Amino acid sequence: YLQACKLLGVVPVSYFIRNLDSRTMTLNHHGLGPLGCKALAIALVSDTHLNTLELADNYIQAEGAKDLSEMLKANFTIQHLDLSDNHLHSSGAEYVGKMLLDSLSLKSIKLSNGFTDDDAKYFAEALSSMKELDLSHNKFCGRGGEHLGLLLNNECLEVLNLCWNQLRMKGAVALSAGLKVNTMLKHLDLSWNGFGNEGALAIGEALKFNRTLVHLNLNNNRITNGGVSMLCRGLEYNDTLQLAYNSLTVEGALSLVYMVKKMPKTSLEEINISQNVLVNENFLHLLEVTCKEHPGVNVQYAGVGGFIAKKPLKRIDPMKVIQDYLNQHKLRLWDFFRNIDKDATMRVPVIDFRNAIQQQSSVPLDRFQIEELIQRLDRDRTGMVD
Repeated sequence: YLQACKLLGVVPVSYFIRNLDSRTMTLNHHGLGPLGCKALAIALVSDTHLNTLELADNYIQAEGAKDLSEMLKANFTIQHLDLSDNHLHSSGAEYVGKMLLDSLSLKSIKLSNGFTDDDAKYFAEALSSMKELDLSHNKFCGRGGEHLGLLLNNECLEVLNLCWNQLRMKGAVALSAGLKVNTMLKHLDLSWNGFGNEGALAIGEALKFNRTLVHLNLNNNRITNGGVSMLCRGLEYNDTLQLAYNSLTVEGALSLVYMVKKMPKTSLEEINISQNVLVNENFLHLLEVTCKEHPGVNVQYAGVGGFIAKKPLKRIDPMKVIQDYLNQHKLRLWDFFRNIDKDATMRVPVIDFRNAIQQQSSVPLDRFQIEELIQRLDRDRTGMVD
C-alpha cells in the first residue's frame, strides 16, 4: 500500500494501515479521490481478511469505480461495499455494472449517487449473486422504473432499497410488473417516490401474486384513502407480507385495519402508521376487536386525536408485572423466558415472543404493556428478542 501511494503521489491513510487485519474497513469521508482509491485497490487485490469496505463520500469518480472493479475480479473476500456519494456519474455506473457482473464475492452494495434514468440499465443487466442492493437517493423515473422492473427478474436479490427516487406513475407501474413475478425479494423500500394512487393500484395488483415479500415501506408516496383501498385489495390475497409502513389519514388507517380483521389468514405482524396519523375512538374499538381475532398483529400509530374526557390509565411497568408474577410463583426469570425459547437458540422472533406472552393468561399484561416490553427487548428493531 505504501509503495502504491508513493508511486501515485498520494498521502497514505493511517487508519487503513492501522486496521489491515480488520474484517471491516470504514473509510467514509477520507477524501481519497481517484488516485487514493487506486492505491487502495492495488493493496486490496491480494487481501484475504476484508469482508466489508465502506467508501462513502470520497469523490472517487468513475476512475475510482474502474479501479475497484478491476480489484474485485481478483479479491474473493469482500462481500459488502458502500460507494455512496462518490460522483460516479454515468461512466461510473457503467463500471459499477461491470463490477457487479464480474465479482464472485459481492453480496451487498450501496449506490446512492444521483444516477439518472439511463444509468439504471447497468444495474438491471449486471446482477448475478447480489443479495442486497441500495439504490436510494438517485433520480430514477419512468425509464428507470422499467429497467428496475427487469432487475426484479433476478433470482438472488432479497433486499432492495429504492427510497428517495422519482418512480411516479409510469415507473411505479413498470416496477410493480416485475414485483408481480418476483420469487425472491423479501424487503422492499419504496418510500419518498410520489407513487400516487396509480402506483398504489399497481402495487396492490402485484401483491395479489407475489408470495415472498415480507417488508414493504410505502411512506410518503402521496397515496390517498382511495389508494389505500386499492392496496388493501391486493393484501386480501397476500399471506406473506408481515410488515407494512405508510403515511395515511385516519380513514385510510380504518380501511387497513378493517381489511386485516376480515382476512381469515394473514401474516401481517406489524402495520406502522405512526408518522402522522392521529386515530379516533372508532379506530381504537376496531383495533381492539381485530387484535382479539389476530393476536399477532401490532399496529403503531402516532396518537389519539380529539378530546378525551377521562385520564388515560397509568400502566404498570411490564417488567415489574413479570417480576411480581415470578415472585408469587417462586420462579426464576430464566425459567420464564426458557419456556418461550422452545428451540433453546437464545433468540426468539418477535411474533413468537408476542404470541407466547399473550398465551400466558396468568400474567396480567395487556396489549400495550406487551408492545412496550417488546420495544425494550428489541431496541434495534431486528425482529428478534435475544
